[in-house]
Amino acid sequence: MEIKSQVICIGNEILLGHIKNTNASYISKNLSDVGIKTTRQLSISDDPEDIICSIKKSLMDSDVVVLSGGLGPTVDDLTLECISRALNKRLILRKEVANHIKRHFAKRKLNMPANNLRQAFIPEGARYILNNIGSAPGLIIPLQQKVLIALPGVPFELYPMFKKTILPYLIKRFRPDRIIKSRVIKITGLPESKVNEKIEDILKISGSVQMGIYPHPEEITVKITVTEKSRKKADTVIKKIENKIKTRLKDYIFGYDDDRLEEIAGNLLLKRKMTLSIAESCTGGLLSSRITDTPGSSKYFRMGLVTYSNASKNKFLGIPLKTIREYGAVSKNIATLMAKNMRSLTKTDVGIGITGIAGPTGATKKKPVGLVYIALSSKRKTICKEFRFLGQRDIVKHKTTQMALDIIRKYLP
Repeated sequence: MEIKSQVICIGNEILLGHIKNTNASYISKNLSDVGIKTTRQLSISDDPEDIICSIKKSLMDSDVVVLSGGLGPTVDDLTLECISRALNKRLILRKEVANHIKRHFAKRKLNMPANNLRQAFIPEGARYILNNIGSAPGLIIPLQQKVLIALPGVPFELYPMFKKTILPYLIKRFRPDRIIKSRVIKITGLPESKVNEKIEDILKISGSVQMGIYPHPEEITVKITVTEKSRKKADTVIKKIENKIKTRLKDYIFGYDDDRLEEIAGNLLLKRKMTLSIAESCTGGLLSSRITDTPGSSKYFRMGLVTYSNASKNKFLGIPLKTIREYGAVSKNIATLMAKNMRSLTKTDVGIGITGIAGPTGATKKKPVGLVYIALSSKRKTICKEFRFLGQRDIVKHKTTQMALDIIRKYLP
């Protein structure tokens, strides 16, 4: 039997775009991992009638309804009252919850505002989940063949509740007889249209399989989602499709699922016992930042310099000002010298040099916004690639670092 769920995220701040709604994707992904399919995600305002109507309608259409948000102590936190009205259930003060909230403030040596006791009123028949990070408890409300779940909107409060309490409860209660499993294939160096062209027939596979192609500023992801009665069967179907895609996209595939290109490039350096240094101009240290986001990167990363001005390229990298004037700071010649001189300066195995025009100013007819040169230098070889990136300044910078990491991945000696 297919178990269906709906996710309702409550809060004006979501609809106004003040915060990103990461809860919906987190909840849906974790539900699908245990065989519960999310059929709808809703983002709604703090208006009581909207909340009540959404709860009632979602419970008619699905087996599991998960609410996030509106459980705080302020006047616009109305979820408890709306649950009470939607289900016709009284709110009852639970002393255990009240004492837990009091202890939460006492541990932080803060006086508890009286409003926080609102959070200790729990709908009759509900199971509460104590919050070990914040003050708002989570709720599990069984409703004959269905269940309503309410969780705090703060992601780092919601996540542990959902993982440790909600998922085990749902598995035990519904015993899903289907497995929903996904595999994400990560591609870089090709536009979405080209990826689509190469695997268009594979993307049209239907039945128990759902295929999707998703563009991101730095990469394209292809997602395979399979619904089967066993994990083994799902794995077999996914592997077959994955192998077909690999034969088409080959080296453009850099990783899978949660893989990050900076980790993959770093692991290659580590495996080959090679060290890295970076001289950046237009990326302003972003590549060094991404490299050092990986724990243990100190084993292979030695130094990063942001030589943003011509004077700094001359002073720290020893590139003659005459050479910079002759070729221009944004040129293949300068990127190559940046990589070579950085490697020599730091005595590393690999040097990277990056120069370009991130925009929106600084362009000329011959050198437009998005023109970037990335060079890699090692004892055996030096290469330099030219790129023409589209997008705003931050997008150009991020795309540049992605290509630099991909050059490390592809061209390490």
